[in-house]
Amino acid sequence: MKLRNETVMVTGCAGFIGSHLTDGLLREGNEVIGVDDLSAGKMEFLKDALSHDDFRFVRLDLLREELADVMDGVDVVFHMAANPDVRQGPKNTRTHFDQNITVTFNVLEAMREKGVKGICFPSTSTVYGEAAVIPTPENYGPLMPISIYGGTKLSCEAMISSYAHTFEMEAILYRFANVVGSRSTHNVLHDFVRKLRQDPTKLEILGADPGTNKSYIHISECISAMLAAARAGARPVEAYNIGSYDRLNVRGIADIVVAEMGLKNVRYDWTGGVRGGVGWVGDVRDMLLGLDKLKSIGWEPKLNSAASMQRAVREILASGH
Repeated sequence: MKLRNETVMVTGCAGFIGSHLTDGLLREGNEVIGVDDLSAGKMEFLKDALSHDDFRFVRLDLLREELADVMDGVDVVFHMAANPDVRQGPKNTRTHFDQNITVTFNVLEAMREKGVKGICFPSTSTVYGEAAVIPTPENYGPLMPISIYGGTKLSCEAMISSYAHTFEMEAILYRFANVVGSRSTHNVLHDFVRKLRQDPTKLEILGADPGTNKSYIHISECISAMLAAARAGARPVEAYNIGSYDRLNVRGIADIVVAEMGLKNVRYDWTGGVRGGVGWVGDVRDMLLGLDKLKSIGWEPKLNSAASMQRAVREILASGH
């Protein structure tokens, strides 16, 4: 995939990662067709894109409306539309099935109908489940997700792979660590900032001290890695881990938020969590992705997990959200 002077469709273009990706693709000289139903995305995230002559926005419900009608001339689809809330799985199993699996099928069918040959898909580190190998490489298996969200993403990976082989498509699968930064709307940082604004003397933290231990990457580096992996090509399917080289536990995250907010003597109230101390059902205790494959194509992260978190907290505080 060249991703220069091409026509690229971004589904979920008004979301956190989708909007940053849209901006990045436009900077690289592409024409971008952005598709979103605005159920979770925000038009304010597309402020820069909407001022660009090479951007066109289409409001469309991928679950119920026909995508093929707006896919003429598209070279590559970045299918970013999904329900990203891992914690919602046990409460509403149908949402993840519809918004992840069914919508992905609809996108693939539209691509097949219109002869579009390139797809890039944001999967997740949660497809690995509780991996026995840390750092976890892309060829780790068997893949046994422990969350419904992870299960639906793995199902999407399988469908995309089958379409790529059957219909001679080229597919890139991104297995993200936790992505943080401006325009994010829900994650541990937002939870901590909100709680500390309400009461700066104490912080309720889901789980048991010191919490889960995971890798974090800033959105700016995530987009850079996505474009590098897509340009490296697929034969016909390639999966790439995208993350940082280290991990950060929840206590460490809390310390960063407290410091960035200029607070002192904050009491941490741990809830004890579920199933041995994790924050919620389906939460992975320990996650660090192997990045050898990305490194082999010339890409490496510059920020570690703590620096990514620090930058993201400053962006959240500056935004006033």
